[in-house]
Amino acid sequence: MTAGPLTKEPAGPPAAAQSERQKLRKHFGRFDILFFLLCTIVGVDTIGTVASKGAEAFTWLIVLALVFFVPSALLTAELGAAFPDEGGPYIWTSRAFGRLAGAVNNFLYWITNPVWLGGTLSVSAVTAYTTFFNDGKDLSTPAFYVFTLVFVWVGVLAAILSFDVGKWIPTVGAWSRFLLLGLFTVTVVVYGVQHGLHGFGLGDFSPTYAGFVGLVPVLMFNFVGFELPSTAGDEMTDAQKDVPYAVFRSAALSVLLYALPILGILLVLPVKAISGLGGFIDAIRQVFTVYGGHVAGDGTASLSGAGSVLGDLAAVLFILTVLSSGVTWVMGSDRALAVSGYDGAAPRFLGVISSRFGTPVRVNVLSGLVSTAVLVLAHELTNGSAAKLFGAVLGLAVSTTLVSYLGIFPALAVLRRRAPGVPRPYRAPAPLLISIVLTVLVVFATVQLVAPGAGDHWFGSAYAPSGWSHAERGKYLLTELVPLVGFMLLGVLFWALGRPTRRAEAALRETPAG
Repeated sequence: MTAGPLTKEPAGPPAAAQSERQKLRKHFGRFDILFFLLCTIVGVDTIGTVASKGAEAFTWLIVLALVFFVPSALLTAELGAAFPDEGGPYIWTSRAFGRLAGAVNNFLYWITNPVWLGGTLSVSAVTAYTTFFNDGKDLSTPAFYVFTLVFVWVGVLAAILSFDVGKWIPTVGAWSRFLLLGLFTVTVVVYGVQHGLHGFGLGDFSPTYAGFVGLVPVLMFNFVGFELPSTAGDEMTDAQKDVPYAVFRSAALSVLLYALPILGILLVLPVKAISGLGGFIDAIRQVFTVYGGHVAGDGTASLSGAGSVLGDLAAVLFILTVLSSGVTWVMGSDRALAVSGYDGAAPRFLGVISSRFGTPVRVNVLSGLVSTAVLVLAHELTNGSAAKLFGAVLGLAVSTTLVSYLGIFPALAVLRRRAPGVPRPYRAPAPLLISIVLTVLVVFATVQLVAPGAGDHWFGSAYAPSGWSHAERGKYLLTELVPLVGFMLLGVLFWALGRPTRRAEAALRETPAG
């Protein structure tokens, strides 16, 4: 870890950190980082949610790409190259603001991902399976649990495996994105030639404040993750050169891979027919009728012949894509939590790297258990409703994720000032401005998630989430705040449980040499 008096604490790596870091293996090359980033940033589970907001969604996607996505890429390119230690965002936050801030921030950063894997991603995979392989019929409860638990624990197993093996899941996931989104985009063009498309006037793309409030949290959730490969900084073969290379190339590809399918969905389906859960899947099914099948009068698409074969292929690619999204985030966030464990900001029990695999197996298993608990609890609380489960878990995942960046984004300006002598192979322009802009956007998005419409008409008809009335705004506020506050308190608890490691470090520093 980077030495030097950045803050009053920590002064340097504990002895525990040195022993654990020796077990890490350098298997993370330039193209591995690029493919890892594509799986991290380009998720297909939220494409339908964005498209359901209409043509305005495309406008805000481009705006956020310029004012949020690009600055965050610049920020990560500097920090990832200048501070290439295992743990990435935890290291940046704790070295800028201290271990307590790092512990709370890192717990939020970690907990999001097992929640996301066990909720949003698993139900998205089930929806793809039932749509294409089960004639759209819901699975029985036992079958649902078999499918989703296999999905979750395959992801956990991939995270446990040595990185030279586990990294192939992100590689396969990146190529599945290219194939799926490329095939869908080409098919939209063919469908448009044969059947015509839904036209949009320029006015439909006009941005509105209500649209911004509804879209900015999800779009920012889609656009974060550049820092994730840096959680495996000590496993990179050349972090100082490879991080900027991968960040900038993945940024360009990611915007393209988001923009084209969202525009394609809007061109194919009427906005009122687009759902957050099934929007992308429904669009695939409809446009693939050009290869065989038909669309009924009520809008229901049926595939046959080559259409059915290609539809099944698209479903497999979709499932691989959402699985690889979960795997990359679990791989990265688990490493960050393990680092905080041996750095004195979490229980030392969690800060153990497996000598056999070179991965944080204990944290990996903990993530799997949390994913399983979320899956079962959410399924039972929503009475098996996939749409409700998807919406409930997505909202929690988005809010928890964004709050964790309140520690990461300001770290650029703070570390530039407090550690000016650290070599920076890449230097972001206007670091203070970048930190301020990104932090302000995260604060705004978080406020709007907790209190939609705040500053205009809190919980008014244009802002209230679907299914909620104005009279329920207090209840909604609690459903968002209670988990966030609870997770923050757990972060403080983790910091407290890391005290023995910090004490051992302090005692070692005070012991006279010789």
